[in-house]
Amino acid sequence: MPKVIAFTESMAMTVATTGASAPVWVAAAVTVVFTAFARLVKGVSSSGAIAGALVCFLLYVGAGPGAFIALVAVFALTWLATRLGYQRKQALGTAEKREGRTASQVLANLAVAAACCGIYGNGRNRIFLLAAAAALSEAAADTVSSELGQAWSDHARLITNWQVVPAGTDGGVTFLGSCAGWASAALVSCVCVLVGLLPTRALAASLLGAIAGTVADSYLGALLERRKLLNNDWVNFLSTLVAAGVACGLALLRSAR
Repeated sequence: MPKVIAFTESMAMTVATTGASAPVWVAAAVTVVFTAFARLVKGVSSSGAIAGALVCFLLYVGAGPGAFIALVAVFALTWLATRLGYQRKQALGTAEKREGRTASQVLANLAVAAACCGIYGNGRNRIFLLAAAAALSEAAADTVSSELGQAWSDHARLITNWQVVPAGTDGGVTFLGSCAGWASAALVSCVCVLVGLLPTRALAASLLGAIAGTVADSYLGALLERRKLLNNDWVNFLSTLVAAGVACGLALLRSAR
């Protein structure tokens, strides 16, 4: 236990951007501007804008501007990935709607990170910032790998038995999509370090947690989503939860040595 306490206390040495909760009025102003922009560029639908506003506000007021910058990185990566090869994805029948992601999609990808930042804002336990960073990194990785895999690859491999399946199949993975997704996870995790959300030594835990989440996403897709036992929103939510849990577990294991 003392080592765990030392770990969480050492994380408090990070940059001052996460040293205190942001004033509510600042968080509200930033939320309005960001949500309006996201709606303007059709990154979210009307319902998605409302859900995104809630997420943005919780991230900012709970963990400060660093968390907001990480959210912007996730939004930029997923917005670009969604639009690359859009006509091809339309032909496959897997393209996102042009009006943007809905409330359920936004919450499925970002609710875990928002909750972790909210918990951090109340208790100041920095391990929840690691959980949020891993969840954000996984959300970016999952969307980028899926979108670019469909845009660049004709076929995918089912993760459970490596069977060749059409690109866009639930549980299917592609080499290019996986590499792009993991690179996106690394980028978001690095942003979290650069803005002071994480110390440098927590980078590996965040990245590995995100990768574990993407693997979980593929298995959940192959085993449960294809059988209609879970929908895509639940798969995405559980995958970000896995990412957060694995990252925290790795950090606690390291601190216990």
